[in-house]
Amino acid sequence: MAKYLVIVESPAKVKTIKKFLGSNYEVMASNGHVRDMPKSQLGFDVDNDYEPKYITIRGKGDILAKLRKAAKKADKVYLATDPDREGEAISWHLSKALNLDEKRIYRITFNEITKTAVKESIKHAREIDQDLVDAQQARRMLDRMVGYRISPILWAKVKRGLSAGRVQSVALRLVADREEEINAFVPEEYWTLEAGFDVKGEKKPLSAKFYGTTEEKLEIHSREEMEEILRAVKDAEFAVTEVKDRERLKKAPLPFTTSTLQQEASKVLNFSTSKTMRLAQQLYEGIDIGKQGTVGIITYLRTDSTRISEEAQEAATVYIRESYGEAYLPEENNRKKKEPEKKIQDAHEAIRPTDIRRTPASLKESLSRDQFRLYQLIWKRFTASCMADARYHTTSVKIDGNGYRFTVAASTVAFDGFLSVYVQDEEEKSKNVTLVKALGKDSVLTLKDLEDKQHFTQPPAHYTEAALVKTLEELGIGRPSTYAPTISTIIARRYVAKEGRNLYLTEIGEVVDHMMKQAFPSIVEADFTANVESLLDMVEEGKVSWKTVVSNFYPDLNEAVCRAEEELQKVQIADEVSDVVCDQCGKYMVIKYGPHGKFLACPGFPDCRNTKPYLEKIGVSCPKCGKEIVLRRSSKGRKFYSCEGYPDCDYISWKKPEAEKEKVTENSK
Repeated sequence: MAKYLVIVESPAKVKTIKKFLGSNYEVMASNGHVRDMPKSQLGFDVDNDYEPKYITIRGKGDILAKLRKAAKKADKVYLATDPDREGEAISWHLSKALNLDEKRIYRITFNEITKTAVKESIKHAREIDQDLVDAQQARRMLDRMVGYRISPILWAKVKRGLSAGRVQSVALRLVADREEEINAFVPEEYWTLEAGFDVKGEKKPLSAKFYGTTEEKLEIHSREEMEEILRAVKDAEFAVTEVKDRERLKKAPLPFTTSTLQQEASKVLNFSTSKTMRLAQQLYEGIDIGKQGTVGIITYLRTDSTRISEEAQEAATVYIRESYGEAYLPEENNRKKKEPEKKIQDAHEAIRPTDIRRTPASLKESLSRDQFRLYQLIWKRFTASCMADARYHTTSVKIDGNGYRFTVAASTVAFDGFLSVYVQDEEEKSKNVTLVKALGKDSVLTLKDLEDKQHFTQPPAHYTEAALVKTLEELGIGRPSTYAPTISTIIARRYVAKEGRNLYLTEIGEVVDHMMKQAFPSIVEADFTANVESLLDMVEEGKVSWKTVVSNFYPDLNEAVCRAEEELQKVQIADEVSDVVCDQCGKYMVIKYGPHGKFLACPGFPDCRNTKPYLEKIGVSCPKCGKEIVLRRSSKGRKFYSCEGYPDCDYISWKKPEAEKEKVTENSK
């Protein structure tokens, strides 16, 4: 019989960890949180020093009963929930829900699900960290206050189903502010000038960019300014006045944090933040890799630290030396990267492979396509972070004539270093490298042509998920675990629409943002929200009482809520009218939103209660009958495509159909 019980959050970890610990250990899962404040009420007593009320989450009774039964038989109970504030809070709730003697409870954490890490955690078991628990408890209550007090106002003043959130409202504010910047943007004219030179003894012409005068850099703002420069340079004699060779270093990147992983996966793989986190969770919890069985192949995925352990650094050094050579290892002390000054969440490591020798190629057969692509990104970034910087040889040339200057530069890679593994940005290839490097002060140049172009400044780009995550992190809003759910929420609530990669403010998002700014300006203020995060960090460090934070926040919020209930005007959001006619009363049906997405409803409600599924046309004709193909969803939510004439036409496809190319070719003949 097992002497020890280990409780983890996810069932996916059970099999993996059980294999590492052996027959003396029983491993069971809590399936996440087991207790929470009741959904039907605020969940804490304002008049009783903000004392929270916790109840068992519906559906968790059977799980807790099994855990209690196993815990009674065990000599020791190890709580092995995730190594962050929320994991600490889940362990604390488990200890309360299981009614266990504190002397038999041990808290263990591991940053990676490997045999070494799990066994080491048992050796270094500790008590539950109450400061961590209190920080999470305070966060939960602050979020509850905002959500439960402000959301009903949005329901009453705008429409049912809306919500406010301490972090989501700031994220919405950022998107709304960017939209305002774009709408208010006034383009400014500017010009560029390129000169083509024939170089004596060379076959190819040399292209150089206008810099300004020999004294200063000039911006060209109008056609008149451009004409003046063209008159001055078209008959000028040009000469090379300076050739400068230098070496430039490109620093190896830092390993991934949660934020930078989400940003890079969005840019390189086109993954949403939620998809990135879901896949990373799978890689962390464990992948079946053949003879080794199930093992976690990356470290914990919620972190804002770029630190890596000494063991990981040593393993990377050995691997790089063997695979690439001594030259690819960085100089001593050059890899000591400075951590950000802000709070590092729980002193985690960066996101990295648990074993650098598990190359992406060696695991390809064990991973899904998307798992492989994400793992490959993490593996390459970590490996590159442990390698030497890249070195470039750069030649820059100044070409002067009649008081004006043109410049040209070219770079070549002298030593690829980390670039042999990981290229973060597209390397801009220099033109005419050989020609530029052949130039000297005695080179004879003849002006061949001048190409002037008019341009206009562009407005700021719409936020993408990656850009929004970056901004939230820079402003100190939220924490690694909150970025993905925050963005998912504002999209799900239809405050923001995602088209391609860009995020656009919707009409309802504009109304909600305006109302939040009007009635709750501090809630949507980035500095205020960042300050709350700092206070939560101080609670975690034991410097501030969590009840002090909560009691300072609630009275002002309550006063603002009472004022908003009286002063805010009701806003009517018109439903989007479709081209579908109600077959019961003849009115054009409108698009509504339900728990499972869009549907069509008659605007004559309650006199006419007719509803229909909303069928989104994709602009492709049915290959069987010629009617429109529409997007549908199965009972499990999976997308599929069928003819709008169903059931008369039975065409169906799981893959998005395309217009028939044969017809296009035929018409073109």
